[in-house]
Amino acid sequence: MTKEKIFSKIIHHQIPANIIYQDELITAFHDILPQAPIHILIIPNILIPTINDITIKHEMILSRMILSAKKIAKKEKIEKSGYRLVINCNDHAGQDIYYLHMHLIGGRPLGPMLQTFSIK
Repeated sequence: MTKEKIFSKIIHHQIPANIIYQDELITAFHDILPQAPIHILIIPNILIPTINDITIKHEMILSRMILSAKKIAKKEKIEKSGYRLVINCNDHAGQDIYYLHMHLIGGRPLGPMLQTFSIK
């Protein structure tokens, strides 16, 4: 089974997942391989392969993903200490599931995401 189909099965409750939020546009659930104490995936309820595939018709879905992340962060009590929202796009960014998904990560200091370089 492809990973994209796994997300579809989670949305339709055909396989178990720790779903913490779901409505007509999005589903949010705990990542099975968490990278931090709080690691939640927020996905649209329709297949959008990458951020490059979004159009104006997806505007409500994307805003719901971000607003839901804010609510989930508050529920998880990390809204004040801080959290990170990550959407990877294609291979070089580390996207390994071609189903748009946003990671909500927090619960510990995350440090810088990228190493910075000085230009001399």
